[in-house]
Amino acid sequence: MAPPDRLLVALDVESLRDAEALLGRLDGVVTGCKIGSQLFTAAGPAAVESARKRGFRVFLDLKFHDIPTTVAGAVREAARLGVAMLNVHASGGVAMMRAAAEAAAKAAADFAAPRPLVLGVTVLTSLDRGTLAREVGVPASVDAHVLHLADRAREAGLDGCVASPREVRALRLALGPQWVIVTPGIRIPAAGADDQTRVATPRQARDAGADYVVVGRPITAAPDPAAAAAEILRQIA
Repeated sequence: MAPPDRLLVALDVESLRDAEALLGRLDGVVTGCKIGSQLFTAAGPAAVESARKRGFRVFLDLKFHDIPTTVAGAVREAARLGVAMLNVHASGGVAMMRAAAEAAAKAAADFAAPRPLVLGVTVLTSLDRGTLAREVGVPASVDAHVLHLADRAREAGLDGCVASPREVRALRLALGPQWVIVTPGIRIPAAGADDQTRVATPRQARDAGADYVVVGRPITAAPDPAAAAAEILRQIA
């Protein structure tokens, strides 16, 4: 996989206009973007359509978490939009994740379109062990819980998972080379961690075995987003 394909820029902006302006500055530098709750709530499917028309592959980061039938319906509509990847919360259980995987396959066949990768979200990068135990009620370590959820995701037929850079190496060893690992929580050395606790540099994530890195503020808040993206690509090359 070429380095530009491994970087997904997080379009966590307020409007479709802001997203299109950012994509315009990144065109020719990166090939993929992540559309999450903020932009999708503001602009809806038009955000996906706009990015795809500009040639960007879209990771739809809406973290579906509901009963299996509802999640299957949401995955079907995401596939109809032509997204390359989407995710569901692995904590929703095997039945929910299996419904998502099956819906993605059926939608691809029905719409004669490529099947999107379906990923399980393990433990959010804003959580640490104390918060996981105290507020979520999970007594295991973060690493152990991530591995447990990723294994359930594989059992359900998902293609991979979303996990912080800190767990990538263990995931790669446990689940093998074909398991797709998408890694948020990427920070450059000069930047702070903001609201994330389990972070790493792009090179550290690459060396650990991440397939894709999701980067937001280090690119989107930079004076020159294209230059910032190019530097991250240099690190993961």
